[in-house]
Amino acid sequence: MKRQWWKEAVVYQIYPRSFNDSNGDGIGDINGIIEKLDYLKELGINVIWISPLLESPLDDNGYDISDYQKILSDYGTMQDYERLLENAHKRGIKILMDLVVNHSSDEHNWFVESRKSLDNPYRDYYIWKDGKDGKAPNNWGAFFGGSTWEHDPQTDMYYLHLFSKKQPDLNWECEKLRKEIYDMMNFWCEKGVDGFRMDVISLISKVQTFPDGEVGKLYGDGGKYFVHGPKIHDYLQEMNREVLSKYDIMTVGETAGVTTEEAEKYAGNDQKELNMVFHFEHVDVGNGPLGKWTTERFDFVKFKEIIIKWQEELYNKAWNSLYLGNHDQPRSVTRFGNDSDEFREVSAKMLVTFNHMLQGTPYIYQGEEIGMTNVYFDNLEDYNDIESLRYFEELTSEGLISKEEMMECLKLRGRDNSRTPMHWDNTQNAGFSSGKTWIKMASNFDKINAQEQQSRENSVLNYYKKIIKLRGKHEVIYDGKFTPYMKSSEEIFAFTRETNEETLFVMCNFTENEISVEIPEKYLEFNCIISNYDGNTLANSYILKPYEAFVLSSKN
Repeated sequence: MKRQWWKEAVVYQIYPRSFNDSNGDGIGDINGIIEKLDYLKELGINVIWISPLLESPLDDNGYDISDYQKILSDYGTMQDYERLLENAHKRGIKILMDLVVNHSSDEHNWFVESRKSLDNPYRDYYIWKDGKDGKAPNNWGAFFGGSTWEHDPQTDMYYLHLFSKKQPDLNWECEKLRKEIYDMMNFWCEKGVDGFRMDVISLISKVQTFPDGEVGKLYGDGGKYFVHGPKIHDYLQEMNREVLSKYDIMTVGETAGVTTEEAEKYAGNDQKELNMVFHFEHVDVGNGPLGKWTTERFDFVKFKEIIIKWQEELYNKAWNSLYLGNHDQPRSVTRFGNDSDEFREVSAKMLVTFNHMLQGTPYIYQGEEIGMTNVYFDNLEDYNDIESLRYFEELTSEGLISKEEMMECLKLRGRDNSRTPMHWDNTQNAGFSSGKTWIKMASNFDKINAQEQQSRENSVLNYYKKIIKLRGKHEVIYDGKFTPYMKSSEEIFAFTRETNEETLFVMCNFTENEISVEIPEKYLEFNCIISNYDGNTLANSYILKPYEAFVLSSKN
């Protein structure tokens, strides 16, 4: 397999608002990130993906950009950003920028101009349509609830917004707009960024007839008309020619609704578009009639089938992104492990063993490395996220769910669960800030924090460091063939990774039960290179402990 640095990387995602506050205003910032670079270096990661730092009115916490070449003052200045690049690069750490070009903020100068008149030079930068029978141009529902169309009285027309009405969709059919985007990307590449994580990039091409979608609970589902649209690959190949191919950078596309076949088009070995994509199949397991708003536990059998499919079907064709949590997901230990005091640490270690032993580039979301959990807020006022608040209002007012039930859904699946501040120590505000924090803190930082874990040998943090080190020592983790073992088990995820030189045998118990397993004789002679339980003596008939995980290697 062709070696490339981004295939061998371990990526750490920072949500800047909640990572580290250097000036006491309750908001994380760039200087706060610089202060923690040594912590990240010690963890062993070598790429940082930072959620948007650019000028924004923060309707969707920075994913609504009003100036693509200006740093938001909450986070610092361009000089601070340049210093971050310099300090990270000194430590051998690369920086990925979050590229948000499906939509801009309605406060971006392009949109301010676009809405002024039908003949404004920027009119075509956005998607404008006449109404139909006094209503919106079609019945599509937006990702944050409501219609995808907003009437604008200035020209008596509607503009498209797949997300919030303050996030109008950019019109990628407009060549002049595309050139502006490529110029902006070149600006950042010249500045020294090492790549882009591309927000909702699979949505940039729309079917130009804008037909109605099949009606669901409240609105039509327009997905087949704007997810992987007709020109998506034309646009990304053009972007690759105009920008990406000119630099040694890493690219990962957020591609909702992607299949393994489609992933090959986006990120195949021919390298005409992106390096890899994020799919959502595994994190959407267990979604119900109201989408992710459910209290159902995830279906492990389905989860396992999906992971196996992506490992097998992309092998030697495209590259996997490995993640269990990010800023849009609940905390991984709550969602896929067990966040009780009894099992939190051992299940967090099991999850990282499972995820980092698969083939692909692993992503760690801030706080995951210390086993941070969901926050379980009791009051709606404590939530900040636009998606959670909009859906609470829409689904309860339409009688689709009770307020009490919806609060339980928010506790389990709301995006704010991963957005509360990082736990650095057990002092005020977990050492994140000396001021009043922009969002309420989780209450368990006295039990879960980085300082306590740094000095404790068997902590989650120190286990993460060991796992990351293994990637450097065992080439088989990089390019070994994946083969599932005990494929039909409803409790265990086991697999091998194999090259001519080395074989790994990985076993993970995803339950709190003790489970009897048969370990093949040939693997009992292998060396145990990591385990989340001390002193286990393996035997042919073995009792797996709750959330136990171990990796055996044919090499000493």
